[in-house]
Amino acid sequence: MADKKDMSVARNAQYRRGGLSVRQRHNERQNVDYMNDDIIKERAAYNVHLKQPQGSYESTFDKMVADGVISTRGLGQDPFIVDELVFDINTAYFEHHGGYEFAKSFYEEAYRYAIEEVGGEQFVISAVLHADERNKEVSERLGYDVYHYHIHVVYVPVVDKEIYFKKNNKDPEKAGKLREVIKQVSHSKKWPKYKQFDENGEVKRNEKGKAILLNSYSLLQDRFHDHMKAAGFEGFERGERGSTAEHLTVEEYKTQQEKKRAAEYTAVVEAKQEAAAALDDEAERKKKQLAGLDKEIKAAQGKALTAKQIEQIPVKISRPMLGGADTVSMPKEDWENVKKTALTQARRDEEYKTATNENATLKKEKSKWGKEKQGLESRIETLEKSNNQDFLARATKDAELHNLKNAVAKIPADVWAMYTKTKTQRRGIDGGDVL
Repeated sequence: MADKKDMSVARNAQYRRGGLSVRQRHNERQNVDYMNDDIIKERAAYNVHLKQPQGSYESTFDKMVADGVISTRGLGQDPFIVDELVFDINTAYFEHHGGYEFAKSFYEEAYRYAIEEVGGEQFVISAVLHADERNKEVSERLGYDVYHYHIHVVYVPVVDKEIYFKKNNKDPEKAGKLREVIKQVSHSKKWPKYKQFDENGEVKRNEKGKAILLNSYSLLQDRFHDHMKAAGFEGFERGERGSTAEHLTVEEYKTQQEKKRAAEYTAVVEAKQEAAAALDDEAERKKKQLAGLDKEIKAAQGKALTAKQIEQIPVKISRPMLGGADTVSMPKEDWENVKKTALTQARRDEEYKTATNENATLKKEKSKWGKEKQGLESRIETLEKSNNQDFLARATKDAELHNLKNAVAKIPADVWAMYTKTKTQRRGIDGGDVL
């Protein structure tokens, strides 16, 4: 009977466009530094690409759309467009069956299964076997370096979508008939939920009377396990549905729980990255706006009159004999210049009032992101001091937090520089050099 710790695991995750770069940097080992020493950079050559990505994940997806391999028809706003399969068995299984060479043959077969699962290799963006992550706990127990082997398969989830001609088509031979079948990008249709039935064929329901749905990921676990068994790989069991605590050692259960927390934190990190990118775009827009105002001011300064020039304009005051308001007259050209100066000043006042208000908002954003940065730095400090043995979660998340820390720290400085520049320009105007 197989050791209860030797269990196959098949996981599937979904990503929006904004999260693809994070996955790419981890899977393709594109991070500059790894704060977790479980990832051994010198072993990068042992990682095996079963399918090499052609460019970035995002650009590969866009090319598949452009080439007609997939269709985004019917997708909503900011949908899940890329999924990732991760196949895994605990470290000891491979160490007991031949190590690295055995792991390569195992995951080559797992990749063949993945191609069947996703509907064809044309929908796979990247497939890579990681062999550079040291399992600290097993290494210390056995007295030599042992590495944890697992595979990431990044792909586009597609389903066959039938498109029909309208029933009122002018051509009666086409009306209501099948027009074409497209490969529609759809995570929800690729991985639907199914109703569960009891021994009497009745739908299982919870205490509130709602149908209990079975996640299709559970069926993925079954199919993966059965495929690998049929291919001749023995000595492991299928990962249990639901909680796996009773099948794991204490150390393994702690590792699993940390992975879960890390996955949840990843979603927060990706949201912060998207927010940081949005603020960066807004800061860039403000810079361009200020640059445009600077240009307009310089042009206006060349046309507008100074206070001294206005005082030197010859004017004639006429006082009516029978009372009424005095009338002031001056050369038409001087009047036009005075009017232009007044209008220029009024417009600039309005523009700078708006710019000042907007940059006051940016100052508040600076304060908010300063607090965000402190929170991330505190989180990173906690992870650095942690003795947690989770080789996978720490390796991924610490590096991503490190990169995010640098990105977030840079933005408030840019925003503050813009705010200071605006205040300087404001003082220049209020100083009275130009009316």
